[in-house]
Amino acid sequence: MLSVSMNLLMMRLCLFLFLVSKLCNGYSTKLNFYPPTCQRIECPNYDLIESGKDYEIRRYDSPMWMSTAPIDDISYVSATRTGFLRLFDYIQGKNEYHETVKMTAPVIIQVKPSDGPFCASSFVVSFYVPKKNQPNPPPAKGLHLQKWGETYVAVRQFSGFIADDDLPREAAALSASIAGTKWAAAIDKSHAADNTTLYTVAGYNSPFEFKNRVNEIWFTFDLDKALAI
Repeated sequence: MLSVSMNLLMMRLCLFLFLVSKLCNGYSTKLNFYPPTCQRIECPNYDLIESGKDYEIRRYDSPMWMSTAPIDDISYVSATRTGFLRLFDYIQGKNEYHETVKMTAPVIIQVKPSDGPFCASSFVVSFYVPKKNQPNPPPAKGLHLQKWGETYVAVRQFSGFIADDDLPREAAALSASIAGTKWAAAIDKSHAADNTTLYTVAGYNSPFEFKNRVNEIWFTFDLDKALAI
């Protein structure tokens, strides 16, 4: 009964935030806006490799993520809600160690779009594991650990609450920003070797934060793999 009430509350909240996102103006693509969230809670470290017009290239040093199984859904908003609730239970102690884990940012959603408008896409929702827990992350049923190696990421930043139709537009804008660069070629080669994820969405804010919201579209790639092809 409690689970049904919680799901109903989250559905109403998501509808409210969707309406707010449509009423709020002023999407930003400025990349010099460091997420304020990362001044309060832990975020993964990265090196800035290049800053271009409306994009950055970053290098992340082996971040670790606790991830859901792929969630098949026609809606990013719906899949994110489902995945976040599973991860929220995890950090609240519903894991094999009954251990609470501090909240971090960003929550990332790896997206493999469907082949058609009425087909389900695949979404994997992940929580960045704090450095304190990385030597021995609490395992949990239905979740798995992702250990990234050194990973390069092309990034586009935007603000507001994310709606389903934002994602293809922002991903296309990032692709246009890096078109013709060496990074675009490296991304294409890397994705040719591993086509499981087309792009990743990174969110830095809780649903209850209305100001200074920071979202990012990521194209992740393995530079060594791309150069080897």
